[in-house]
Amino acid sequence: MTDELSRQRRILLRSGKSPFDVASLEQSLDRDVFATNAGNLIFSDASHKILTTPRAEVFSNGIRTDPSAAGRINEEYDVFVVPLANAFRPTFERPLKRMTQLIKKLRIPVVVLGVGAQADLKYDATRLKAMEPTVREFVTEVLNRSASIGVRGEFTEQYLKNMGFRDVEVIGCPSMFMNGETFTLEKKSESLTAESRISVNGSHSAVRSHGLDAIIRQAHERYPNLRFVGQNLLEAQLLHWRETSNPIGAQTSMPTHPSHPMYREGKVRLYVDPATWIDELRAFDFSFGSRIHGNIAALLAGVPSTVLCSDSRTLELCRYFGIPHRKISETPKNIDPAELYEAADFSELVNGHKERFLRFTGFMERNGLENTFHHGDSGKAFDTHMSKLALPPAVRPWTGTDPDSLSSRFSFMQSRINELSTENALLRSQLEKKAGPVSIKLQTGEGAAALPSAYRRARRVVGRPVRRLLRPEQ
Repeated sequence: MTDELSRQRRILLRSGKSPFDVASLEQSLDRDVFATNAGNLIFSDASHKILTTPRAEVFSNGIRTDPSAAGRINEEYDVFVVPLANAFRPTFERPLKRMTQLIKKLRIPVVVLGVGAQADLKYDATRLKAMEPTVREFVTEVLNRSASIGVRGEFTEQYLKNMGFRDVEVIGCPSMFMNGETFTLEKKSESLTAESRISVNGSHSAVRSHGLDAIIRQAHERYPNLRFVGQNLLEAQLLHWRETSNPIGAQTSMPTHPSHPMYREGKVRLYVDPATWIDELRAFDFSFGSRIHGNIAALLAGVPSTVLCSDSRTLELCRYFGIPHRKISETPKNIDPAELYEAADFSELVNGHKERFLRFTGFMERNGLENTFHHGDSGKAFDTHMSKLALPPAVRPWTGTDPDSLSSRFSFMQSRINELSTENALLRSQLEKKAGPVSIKLQTGEGAAALPSAYRRARRVVGRPVRRLLRPEQ
């Protein structure tokens, strides 16, 4: 053990929030603690737990990258750990560039825990060609500060090796190692029945482009205890506020849309904390759908799961971990979840888990990181801490008008009005100092629209859905 590892280390972890950060549903959605997708918290919470040892303390830096914070990070932390998902995709190129700008300024080690490239099910990387310089620069800067880079699976490994990188290790995703080297999973019954509790998940793209809506619709007709678990911020907004500014939210075939039967029946959930998510899934018999971390959450709860893969990012993880899966393009639209359940074989997942875990921890050790299972208490203190937290409940469909369902929303609205009033007052004061008479023009003339009142801004957040909900049925 080196002198560096023999003392308390301060690890900065890229994550939307610390697992111990408790916030109300309204605050969580307003802050977007899961960076638009709650699945991100599954692997960031797992990373936090795995990295916590007697000689290491873990801190969350939030999800937004600020290159100007490099000086402070160099002074306050010993290593920057970056768990990533499908970061090598065109829509993530700008954030990836900002992350590279930050890493360039860091003098401390930078370790990437499982990054992935996103392509189609045929592993065709053509669409990634234009962003290759960005990926190359990012990986180069990471490797200048670490022994190797950890990737999610075979496709990403080959993608980087085709660019000439050799220090690439397939380690999967930290989420699967949340409980260490053991992974037990058994089917509760030989087959599913009409009374079985089934969880289904899926993205807007899988519903829109791959026919997942038909699969969900027929499962809803066959299984009264079916529940849809959403993951996106826009889905959370639809559940909690009944509307979202994101145009994708208008997709009525999604169970998170207020017009969908599953929404109206209250059979939809979304979780802002993985601990609650995993705990509530324990009562289910089966999980399926196109969301990789939605199904990993179920697997961590001991629930048999099958992934309907729609792209390389889910396919390579399923292949690496031995998670039962099918390509959604080859799945009949009238498939019965009972068929998926019967065909699911978990022997590869369970039997190969220890070897994959040792590969993962070996990667960590080669990059100077300890883990709680070999160097700590196997996460017992972490789990105890989590069990004592009063985490918020799941986000549910807003279908009622009782005082309890309204009070938290109105309370949040009032607090936002107060915050925005203070912000407006500060802005007006700054404008008066800098522009003099212009501030009067802003308040009373044609410039008034540039500085909307706190009331108008808060009303836009919750006013319309509240009015809609309270309007009598026609």
